Order: sequence, then C-alpha cells, then structure tokens
Amino acid sequence: MKLSALLLLAAASVSFAADPALTIYNGGYAVVRETLPIDLKSGLNQVSFAGATAQVEADSVILRDVAGKAEFQILEQSYRNDPVSQAMLMSLFEGKTLEFVRREANKPDSVIIGKVVRSGYVPSGNYVEPVIEVDGKLQFLLPGSPIFPSLGTDNILKPTLNWKLNSASSGKINAEVAYLSRGFTWEASYNLVATDKSDLLDVVGWVTMNNQSGMTFADAKLKLMAGDVNRLAEGYATGAAGAMPMTASAVMADKVVTEKSFDEFHLYTLGNPVTLRDKETKQVEFVRATGVKAERVYVFDGLYQGGGVGKVQVYREFKNAEANKLGLALPKGKVRFYSQDADRQLEFVGENQIDHTPKDEIIRVLTGNSFDLVGEHRITNENEDGANRVATQTVEIKVRNRKKEPVEIRVREHAVRSNTWTLTAQSQPHEKKDAQTFEFRVPLQPDEEKVITYTIRYTW
Repeated sequence: MKLSALLLLAAASVSFAADPALTIYNGGYAVVRETLPIDLKSGLNQVSFAGATAQVEADSVILRDVAGKAEFQILEQSYRNDPVSQAMLMSLFEGKTLEFVRREANKPDSVIIGKVVRSGYVPSGNYVEPVIEVDGKLQFLLPGSPIFPSLGTDNILKPTLNWKLNSASSGKINAEVAYLSRGFTWEASYNLVATDKSDLLDVVGWVTMNNQSGMTFADAKLKLMAGDVNRLAEGYATGAAGAMPMTASAVMADKVVTEKSFDEFHLYTLGNPVTLRDKETKQVEFVRATGVKAERVYVFDGLYQGGGVGKVQVYREFKNAEANKLGLALPKGKVRFYSQDADRQLEFVGENQIDHTPKDEIIRVLTGNSFDLVGEHRITNENEDGANRVATQTVEIKVRNRKKEPVEIRVREHAVRSNTWTLTAQSQPHEKKDAQTFEFRVPLQPDEEKVITYTIRYTW
C-alpha cells in the first residue's frame, strides 16, 4: 500500500487529549501528562495532538501506551508552535490578490482588491510593515480587513505535536503524552499568628501556583514536587522543585493535599481536580495547625554587630514534629509573622524564609531586632606572640534588658583567628556550638544589665 493511502487511513488520528495531569516544580517548569485516544491502523499512522503548551521542551516528549498492549515505533516526531495569524496567512498570498473589506462610519462596507506585495509576517516575531498594491499604487497600511479563501492544509490553530508511527497491528488505545514544559511555578508560604505574650502559634500554609505556559488545563490532577531537582543549565535554572506538606496532627480539611516520599524528594497531591487557566495564579490552603509551640529566642552576636553597641536579634524556634502539632515535610517558602494584641487585632511583626525542612527538624526563623534589648561588645586586651604562634584576646560583652518581663539572651561568639582555640578564663560557662562558635546564655530581669567576660587563646 502506498504511503499516501496509509496516511488517509490515519486521518482520523488528529486528536485532542483528555484528563490532564500536572506535576509542577518550583524551578519554573512542570511535567504535563495527558491521555490521547488513538485509532491505530496496521502500518504507517500520522498522529497529531493539538493541545500542547507554547513552552514545550520538544526533546522531552514521550508518547507511550501505558497499558503496554500496542506495539508501535515512532519514526518521526515534531513540534509546531506557529499558530495561524492574519500576518501568517497573508504571507501565503504574497504576489497574489486578496479582497479587503473596508468599514467606515456612516457608510456601507466596501470591498477593495489589493495585491500583497509584502505581508509583514516575520517568523522571528519582529514587525515589518506590509506593502499592498491597490490600483497600481503602493501603500503601507492594509486597505481593510483581509478575506482569505481558506485556512490552508498546512496551518495550525494551536501548538501541535505530530508523530509518524509504524504500528504492528490495528486497534484503539488510550496513549499517554508526557513532556516537560516551562511556564509553571509554585511556591509555599506560611502565615504564623501569635498573641503578643504567647509562645504558641497558629500556622496556616498556602501553596501558590502560576501558569504562564500558554495553555489552560481544565479539571487537572495536580501534584507538586518538593526537593532540589538538578537540571542542566540551558537558559533555564538548575535547581529547585517544590511542594506542599500534609500529614499527622496538622489540620487539613478533607485531605486537600496528601504527601508522600518519592525518590529523594517529597510529592504532594491535591485531593480535588483543579482548573489552572493560562495567565492565572491560584492558591490552595495546604496545612492549618493551632497551638504550635514556638519559643522566642534572643541572640546577641557581636561579630555581626561590628563591635560597640548593637542590636539583639529575635528568632522564633519550633520543632517540626507531630507532638508539636506539625510533623510535616515542609517545602521551602516565605514565612510571615503576625502578633495579636490585647484588642485581638493582628499586626505584622516580620518575615523570612525557610528551606525544605524534613519532619522532626528544628526551624529557627529570624523575625527582626528587639527594640528593648541592647548588647555591647568590645575587646579589652589583645596580645600576639608570632614567634610561638600564640595569640590571646580578652572580650567584654554587656547585655541590658529594658523590657517589663524577664528574658534570656544568647550571647554568641566566634573564634575567628583559628580553629585551634581554648577559653582560658570566662565569667560563666559557655556551650560550644561548632568548631568556631560558642554561646553564653544570660538570664536578665527587667532593667538588669549583666557583663560577660572571657579570654580566648589561639594557636596555629
């Protein structure tokens, strides 16, 4: 049988997909999966799918029979993203005449015959003025709205994937089209609310999805991937994926989102189909928890204050554990803190970000600097014996509490000159945090000032 006859047999294979499914990564892309009904004929088949996004990564496309019943070989695969437009159709009529309908106010429509000298269509998208000949004269404006005799057999209305298949047998199958597409993002954000005096928080987490792919997905099954998925740099970023949390004692209405481990990442599935329109931003609440214990932590770090009088930083610290009403694999995202005063009015008191955080890990988030706590850092003595490779330094830190309630300030210090060091004198015990960091915990009553001193000895 000739090829042309075989292609005629497969003409009914121009298809639109159903049941779309998306897995969105916060690196700016998604895996798109759609079901494509195909009526295969034995031999050669031409199959088209006019439902791809405008940002397909063409070499990522996969066409397969998920059921594994059909045996076919893909001979050719192509992707076209040049949907028909007025300028494009006019380019097919360069050197030919067209009818143009001119519409003028308070006058009947008129038909003008013009020859298309230059259509103005440039595939790259750069604008060029059209040139039309009317009554032997050239003009750079269209004399009216062009009327085309037909669409043409080689034009498309939407971005389209095409395959030439060689099938071993005939039969109807529901194939799957899967591909990577740019133009999708998602990110998590968290709102944390506490009373002014309380260490208990209410946590509400949102996921925000954005579709700039050029395609609308109706009633799509939606998943979000959280974790750092590596990608090669070819004009698009290497790195993050993203996703949403779910589980345990955090409250999730009707299982809006469910979470499970997947490979080295976490995969979050929305419980209900979502319509995600092109150019649309959509939000879904994915976690709500009350009574999360989040201690206020005050830190004075002289190294980052540059010496002298400095600020005391305020952190909120909580454990991402089921016993603390959470226990979720939390994706990275922005965290906003609100405090509720005696009149139950919310005030914004700071924001920061968290990274991807597994369950049972500690989260510490900087919210700002304390107004009523003050630290002061100075070096009172310094000696260096270069011949014996020894140096000593004596440091004095003052911390003051101008609040009406007692607090504890963590005074954080750094052994900046060498990894080999020891404290030869100290006004109170310290806690070693890592190879170069140690910390003093200083309880303070209202309006109290305390002085911490230590001498550090370096060798190298």
